[in-house]
Amino acid sequence: MLKAAGAAGVAVTAATALPATATAADSGFAHPGLLHTRADLARMAAKVKAGATPYTAGFARLTANRHAQSGWTPRPQTTVYRGSGTPENYATLYNDIHAAYQNGLRYHVSGDSAHADTAVAILNAWSSKLTSVEGTADRFLAAGLYGYQFANAAELVRDHPDFDLPRFQELLSKVFAPLSDDFLVRHNGAVVTNYWTNWDLCAMACVLATGVFCDDRAQVARAIDYFKHGDGLGAIRNAIPVVYGDGLAEWLEAGRDQGHALLGVGLMGTFCEMAWNQGYDLYGYDDSRFLKGAQYVAKWSMGGDVSYTANTRAKGAIGGWSGRETASAAARVDPAMTRPIWAMIANHYTKRRGLSASYLTRIAAKSSPEGGGGDYGPNSGGYDQLGFGTLAFTRDRVSDTGASPAPTAPSPSGARPRTGGTASPAPGHDDLAATGSDDLVGWSAAAGITAVAGGLLLLRRRGRGEGAG
Repeated sequence: MLKAAGAAGVAVTAATALPATATAADSGFAHPGLLHTRADLARMAAKVKAGATPYTAGFARLTANRHAQSGWTPRPQTTVYRGSGTPENYATLYNDIHAAYQNGLRYHVSGDSAHADTAVAILNAWSSKLTSVEGTADRFLAAGLYGYQFANAAELVRDHPDFDLPRFQELLSKVFAPLSDDFLVRHNGAVVTNYWTNWDLCAMACVLATGVFCDDRAQVARAIDYFKHGDGLGAIRNAIPVVYGDGLAEWLEAGRDQGHALLGVGLMGTFCEMAWNQGYDLYGYDDSRFLKGAQYVAKWSMGGDVSYTANTRAKGAIGGWSGRETASAAARVDPAMTRPIWAMIANHYTKRRGLSASYLTRIAAKSSPEGGGGDYGPNSGGYDQLGFGTLAFTRDRVSDTGASPAPTAPSPSGARPRTGGTASPAPGHDDLAATGSDDLVGWSAAAGITAVAGGLLLLRRRGRGEGAG
């Protein structure tokens, strides 16, 4: 079980608008219902068929990608390795995952069954062969990133008659989810704040996505509880530790570098979107804290000046070496750097909710049309997001009287009531998720971190009683 930090989060305020989501049977989850609902897929197909912009430009990015071709041949492995000192072969996995996802998405938009068949062939090949994910600490990154992506690819074809759904559920529940679940409990034997925000977030995304795909209600509940109350740096108040008076909120990894900050925002957006489609409004949680953090990163990434409160964080191994490190300013940025993360977030806040988010709007327009894996470089950092947000997440703005109602979370019995409501106003490192197995830079922002005079953020850790992992 994931260990919660204990403090209850701030409730969503009445001013937080909440959206409509697909309804599921009383006994389960909405399917498809991770990044894309059935209504989302129907909207993409209808808009592209009608020649509507910018959907057509987004679809053109998809069809041009080499992974989206129906002739793709999978190369499944028995064991996937990630991390220095191991026979790394994880590039084979992420290329095949993106081919499965892109073919599945292309099928839903075009109706060409050859792409669905290709996606199914890729997924069945891997579920018939893969038995473990191994390596250095980076194995947790592999499990998290590729676990949530695999689940999303499979969700697109879960009803295909040739797809082996039980076997793929077993793959996710026995190979990927246990590593991510364990990381959120033990953090690889390190102090809870040792690993950067994106390590937690990819593990959280895997636990949530595999829980939904496998209809595991307890697993989904653990992931969402961690988002709200977790001890690690992926929990929302630790990832976004300071809210400023200008409506922006500091993103923790802005003190590290731009690439990892973009990765973290993309992962948190992914987590919120998947939760939203199952009836949980995490986008609006804690007075829309994620909106404030995403706006901060958008402004900063476009070269704008942002505040940064100096903070000191613990690092090291439990019962072993330890240290502390201080970040005092936001890192320098390259305004030309982009990742396919902004359309999803901007469209949620400005179109679904009708809120103002000027920096998100600007950076989403600048990044459009968004591509996907294979369009942002050949190394793993270019495959950390599934992408194609211009096609997948562009939405019509809600009307003044018909704003998107907020999702309602499942009840303890598992039933999901119908929703309702109205809206109201590092040099040389290619892997964005990785620090490297020997880079134990522990940036701590444990639950309870507080700004004090002089700008220093002090750590107020709760007792954990964790053992070494």
